[in-house]
Amino acid sequence: MRLIIDCDPGNGIPGANVDDGLALALALAAKPQLSLELISIVAGNTPRDVGFAVASHLLQQTGYQVPVVAGATRALSEAPEPWRTHLDRAITDPQLATLWRNTPYPQAATIPTPNAAVAIGELICNHPGEITLAAIGPLTNVAHALQLYPQMAQAVKEIVIMGGVFNVEGYIKDTNFGLDPEAARQVLTSGANITLAPLDVTTQTMLTQADLAQMTQPDTPLCRYLRTTTQPWIDYSRHTRHLPGCWIHDALVIAWLLEPQLVTTEEYFVDVALEGAMTRGSSRRWRPESLRLTVGMPEAEGRPVRIMQQVDNARLLALIGETLARE
Repeated sequence: MRLIIDCDPGNGIPGANVDDGLALALALAAKPQLSLELISIVAGNTPRDVGFAVASHLLQQTGYQVPVVAGATRALSEAPEPWRTHLDRAITDPQLATLWRNTPYPQAATIPTPNAAVAIGELICNHPGEITLAAIGPLTNVAHALQLYPQMAQAVKEIVIMGGVFNVEGYIKDTNFGLDPEAARQVLTSGANITLAPLDVTTQTMLTQADLAQMTQPDTPLCRYLRTTTQPWIDYSRHTRHLPGCWIHDALVIAWLLEPQLVTTEEYFVDVALEGAMTRGSSRRWRPESLRLTVGMPEAEGRPVRIMQQVDNARLLALIGETLARE
């Protein structure tokens, strides 16, 4: 399977989620089942330039060679603040800050002219029906690509998205859709073949320190990288989110490409709200034929989206371990 991953990685950055890094590592290790042909970077979990440095550092440390292109530094319309203030806030607890003391900080990388949207659009449109796009950050780059190449919606084999939340306590919206609601809406209603991994399913995943130690047993550069950069995040998640480990949202997207039986799915139309202080960035799913009240409801746009519902976390962890072991 030919693959593009559009992401916002944070491995090695104190306080930043590392699930993008695990997704990238899983895709790299899954060759030849997956052929990762392009990594594009979007502002999200980390600023664009930081994410570019993280992806470049991951490849340098593990010896893989994949083109990395920089994309959007901000959303289509949403103001960068207060998102950046929230996502880039410093860790004030000294004990938590020391979790990263033995983790190399990615050095700033020279960024060529940002061209993620062009690179994504051209690769997909030059090979219609062959390229799968895993979009595991805000959808700004993907929306830009669709604006430049409207035919991309039909040319892409599939877009697999991590984003949205429908019914998870504590979340009215998630970061990926909330940071750029206009982009999310544009992509979801584009008519492309889409599979969605919302927080509802990704918060069923869990990676503990024991799980990490087990899956990174092979003494390979990739496993050493994952072990070093993931350990502090798991402890940070345990202390700040009161979980036994950490969720691995983005890794589920790549794992599903390798083994679709990991999850159950159902089809719905999906849209993202653009208005209202309490609703902007929130996502909705529905089936027009099953709505009991339709007053004021607009016609559904695009086509139904396949939504992941339930995941077998034990099998997910085993699949990641098995894939890393054959790397």
